[in-house]
This record gives sequence, structure tokens and C-alpha cells, in this order.
Amino acid sequence: MKKIFAALLSASFLLSPMVVSQASADDHRRPPIVVQKKVVVKKTVVRSHWKRGYRVNAGERRRFSNVNDYRRYRLAPPPRGYRWVRADNDYLLIGVTSGIISSVIAGR
Repeated sequence: MKKIFAALLSASFLLSPMVVSQASADDHRRPPIVVQKKVVVKKTVVRSHWKRGYRVNAGERRRFSNVNDYRRYRLAPPPRGYRWVRADNDYLLIGVTSGIISSVIAGR
């Protein structure tokens, strides 16, 4: 039993370098795999078309939503006769009777 175990152990020591050299030779024959990744980053800048002094007509005012909790959006309290409205992603300070924009704050 000891002789068989010793023979198997010595055979494994003799055959292991041949197996390893064959595996490493196979790796060198393969062409290298090159992975190319093209990353495209598109930046879009959205500008508000609202300007100070622009008169908002009644049709446009229907699309706006009133901002009653202006502190939540970190807006200053509106003066008397003005109100904050949200148009798309912008906050507008509009005169109640005239509909003239006195301030525009771009949202995120």
C-alpha cells in the first residue's frame, strides 16, 4: 500500500508541470480579446422661455398651478397683489390683476 501511494505521489509531481505548461501554451495561442466601449454623454440645457416683464395671457395662466406653500420651495413670500405659480419646472411671480411676470426662478 505504501509503495502504491508513493508511486502515485511521485507520478503526480512529475506530471503536474506538463499539464500546467500545456494550459499556459493554450492561453498564448489565443488572440487577445479587446473590449471597446464607447460612452456618449449628452448634456441638455433647458432654458426657460419666461422673461421678466412678459404679460401672461389667460390661456397660459390656465396651465399654471398656484404655489400656496412657497416656503416649501424656498421662495420669498409674495408681495401684496402678486402670487407664485409653477410653469413647467419654473416658478414665476405674477401680478394677480395684470398678469405681468416680475420674477422667474428656474427649478430643478
